[in-house]
Amino acid sequence: MSSSKDNLPDKPDRVSVSRRDFLKTAGVGSLATAVTAAGAAEAEAQAGPRVVGPGDVPVALTVNGKRVDLRIEPRVTLLDALRNRADLTGNKRVCDRGSCGACTMIVDGRTVYACSTLAIDVQGKQIRTVEGLASSGSLNAVQQAFCDVDALMCGFCTPGFIVAATALLERTPNPTSEQIRRGLDGNICRCGTFVRIMEATVAAAAKGVRRV
Repeated sequence: MSSSKDNLPDKPDRVSVSRRDFLKTAGVGSLATAVTAAGAAEAEAQAGPRVVGPGDVPVALTVNGKRVDLRIEPRVTLLDALRNRADLTGNKRVCDRGSCGACTMIVDGRTVYACSTLAIDVQGKQIRTVEGLASSGSLNAVQQAFCDVDALMCGFCTPGFIVAATALLERTPNPTSEQIRRGLDGNICRCGTFVRIMEATVAAAAKGVRRV
């Protein structure tokens, strides 16, 4: 007569894994995961930042009386478009936050901060940069006055001041001292040449500023 134990189904043999083998397996798995993650991160870094948003679009600008055709992203500012794509580097990038005035340009007769103005938004408008103020190779009255009275030091703010002063004198040919201060209060000279900038603007007003 067989015992009840003999009628029980056979049990599979237990898998025998030592602690050392388990730790080796876990260590190799962790290392493989780390190597894979590092490789993916390196590949992503080499590929560069992922582009988000629309790509380049055609933009037509009228700058200093000439048509300038560009292909740029819609987020590109007027300053970057002209400096980086049209080789018009007279106006400077200083604060890049619309507070110092070094990038000042004239758009349809009004001064704007080009670092905070989208190029795509000024299509169909007349844009004037510091390069467009001279006529037939001769400096305009403001540019010449800045040279005559030495109204500059490092020069980074100078193009913006010249553009702003030109726009002021085209609107107000004979400004008072207070009008000059108000007309230039959007521009900053970190070197502190404000007195000579005022002198240059007064001198230019005496000669008259002719729009080219």
